[in-house]
Amino acid sequence: MLKLYDYWRSSACYRMRIALNLKQVDYETEEVSLHPDHLAQNSDAYRAINPQMRVPSVEINGQVFGQSMALIEWLEETIPTPALLPSDPTQRLRARAFADIVACDIHPLNNSSVLKYLREEFAADAGTVGVWYGTWVTRGFDALEALAPKESLFLFGDAPGLAEICLIPQIYNAQRFEIDLSAYPRLLEIEAACAELPAFAKAAPEAVKPA
Repeated sequence: MLKLYDYWRSSACYRMRIALNLKQVDYETEEVSLHPDHLAQNSDAYRAINPQMRVPSVEINGQVFGQSMALIEWLEETIPTPALLPSDPTQRLRARAFADIVACDIHPLNNSSVLKYLREEFAADAGTVGVWYGTWVTRGFDALEALAPKESLFLFGDAPGLAEICLIPQIYNAQRFEIDLSAYPRLLEIEAACAELPAFAKAAPEAVKPA
């Protein structure tokens, strides 16, 4: 059984939970609280587990690995069904590029550590941080809406995959920051379709939030 070092509100952890659920992998979790009152990721104990001091981490056969996208690739390679990527190479490229807009362009600029740095090192107030956050979300979502296929049930076929694994947590975060998403009807349509699936519902932050 895999062990997931998890934080309920982390979008990277949310990705990992969805992927594990889609692959129907049993796993146990250990909470690593990123809450400002705890900052457990900065502890010596967690640094010994993951020197980068980020979540998620996954323990596999006694070894611990980080980085959600690399871990999802490992899942796809070791548990090929159900597939998270289309069989057609061009569609696989499109799906990967779509996912990377979230994972490489939007999320890193709005990571909690970046927002914390803006507040502490540049004295950014809540309004300024909100503008920063919204800028990168809307730029990314503008592109995602334009790139989202309209003819399939999900983004790149009749089942969700890597693209949805990255998109749904980013939509959750955008809504948490009260970003107006009305300009993105296709993305919201995909969100609604995913919400009906147990793999996504069980991975949702509110479903795994500690008591």
